[in-house]
Amino acid sequence: MERMHYEPDEVVRSGEGQGSSFWQVMERRLSRRGLMKAGVTATVAAAVPGLLRSNPPVVDTGLGFTPIGDAPGTEVVVPEGYTVQPFHRWGDPLFAEAPEFDPDGLSAEAQAVQVGYNCDFVGYFPIEYGTDRSDHGLLVVNHEYVNPEIMFASGKPGDFTRAQIDTLLEAVGVSVAEVKLADSQWSIVKGSKNARYSLTTPFELTGPARGHDWMKTSTSEDGTTSIGTCSNCSAGKTPWGTVLSAEENFQDMFANAASETDPAKAKSHGRYGISTAKSQYGLEQHHDRFDVAKEPNECFHFGWVVEVDPYDPEWTPKKRTALGRFRHEAATTYVAKDGRVVMYSGCDSQFEYVYKFVSAKAFDPTDRIANRDLMDEGTLYVARYNEDGTGEWLPLVQGTGPLTAENGFATQGDVVIDARSAADLLGATKMDRPEDIEVNPANEKVYVVCTNNTSRAKADNPGTDTMNPRPENRHGHIIEVTEAGDDHTATTFSWEMFLVCGDPADESTYFAGYDKTQVSPVSCPDNVCFDRAGNIWIATDGQERSMKRVDGVYVAPVEGPERGKLRPFLAGIVGGECAGPEFTPDETTFFVAIQHPGEGSSVEKPSTRWPDGKGLPRPTVVAIRRKDGGPVGGRPSPDRREFLTGLLGR
Repeated sequence: MERMHYEPDEVVRSGEGQGSSFWQVMERRLSRRGLMKAGVTATVAAAVPGLLRSNPPVVDTGLGFTPIGDAPGTEVVVPEGYTVQPFHRWGDPLFAEAPEFDPDGLSAEAQAVQVGYNCDFVGYFPIEYGTDRSDHGLLVVNHEYVNPEIMFASGKPGDFTRAQIDTLLEAVGVSVAEVKLADSQWSIVKGSKNARYSLTTPFELTGPARGHDWMKTSTSEDGTTSIGTCSNCSAGKTPWGTVLSAEENFQDMFANAASETDPAKAKSHGRYGISTAKSQYGLEQHHDRFDVAKEPNECFHFGWVVEVDPYDPEWTPKKRTALGRFRHEAATTYVAKDGRVVMYSGCDSQFEYVYKFVSAKAFDPTDRIANRDLMDEGTLYVARYNEDGTGEWLPLVQGTGPLTAENGFATQGDVVIDARSAADLLGATKMDRPEDIEVNPANEKVYVVCTNNTSRAKADNPGTDTMNPRPENRHGHIIEVTEAGDDHTATTFSWEMFLVCGDPADESTYFAGYDKTQVSPVSCPDNVCFDRAGNIWIATDGQERSMKRVDGVYVAPVEGPERGKLRPFLAGIVGGECAGPEFTPDETTFFVAIQHPGEGSSVEKPSTRWPDGKGLPRPTVVAIRRKDGGPVGGRPSPDRREFLTGLLGR
């Protein structure tokens, strides 16, 4: 997630400024239509793409919880009849020999065998591969970045000792923890199935960038290996039981890009935001590899999708360069009708792009080992959205269109290393920070989450369009994409707006056509998941800034008469975002990551001491369960095996 900064006087007023512009751009696409279902005005019907649906299907959403009210942010709040268990906390030991968490004795040695810091993606894998077991599994969690100001008393870049910096290197990355449910309580099982991947872990480079001159460093003279992973934001579970983890804001780790004398590299550094002076964390003061002046190519080793195998901790993790280098948010896979695997990923920055990758070979359900290499061969695409509700996937393939040697793309390695610049040349659509992108297995549609963009139509920046309809968009929106023929390998698609977030009283908001007097405010959607009935569960990041509400989780049906009826399910902790929503296969446990609780405060005066009630605030995964043991969200709904069939495509 990109850290956003809002000016104190920045406010949004209902129906003022944003509203008229929103409707003007929407009317570019559709002429005015007739009446809508009760509670929604004809003006909205005329303006919003895909709003009217004749004879909506009768859908059992399975939802039956009582929405929560306002929350103070001191504890995680869920509906009546549910329990909250914080159980996977920063610093919890993963191995028998690992020390217990000691906030006064943080060290690299301890952190390397403990749960990492800011938890983002959460993925649950049944302990036996290929089963639906929901009481014993492997929990894979990403650790995106660190908050030194609430970890160390010094708290400021430039003041960190070598020991503190080394601790930070071990606090990011990915953790794998064996977890078990007993007496309605989850716990970490300390043992050999667990693993930690950090900024010191060896990786193998695969795909088109392997061996490229820009990938050669003092520790990888042939450009085939890499050290470490960082900025791991969202991710995706593959059908073969691995995790594709997205490296996002890697640029925060590097310094002194102004020293680069090669014009092509200097241009690339600028396009990716590598600091020309000091880095955000000051890592370069103690490790030369984060200093572009001393190690010019190290930063090209980051910004990839990395693959780890939770079932095989001895397997060397891979950086899959065929998937492109950018600020990845999510790496969602889906098996298409012909068996090939499609991966969707967003580039989480203002005015960046939506990508997908289609594997060259098909998924083989009988050969898990061979499947682990599927992400090395295939075609990378970037999306162009059209204002008439159509779109194209543009191939990022060397030699196609402007992607030629004359324009700096002599090989496919050049294309994937500098994927942002390649997408620029193709004329891809600049979006409002595309974050999570997920496929709903119930209807096979793709949901593209744009979290916000306060720079839209500001100064010389791009203006509004139907895909990004609001200027200075501080609340975000979600787009619903239908691949042509419901074929996820297709090169064309149609799209419509699903949510335009904010206060429902604001004219510019839209909730899939549902009566806005009956929905919850929501802002800054970030990660999403789907239950077996196809309802969308939305975790937010930034509501404290945008609408003075702690971040939370919201639920809405995507089909039927309640399509767009958004209701709040969970409220988080002051200073923290909610991320990584994930169900166990039987949906009786719902995991949510509470990332960076207390962000913006300090060790000396933390704004919260959650979850322990003492000491430092600790990023933590919580487990939500119903007291009666039923499925989270409400009533029993269709059989789980039908849902799993959807996950593997039809």
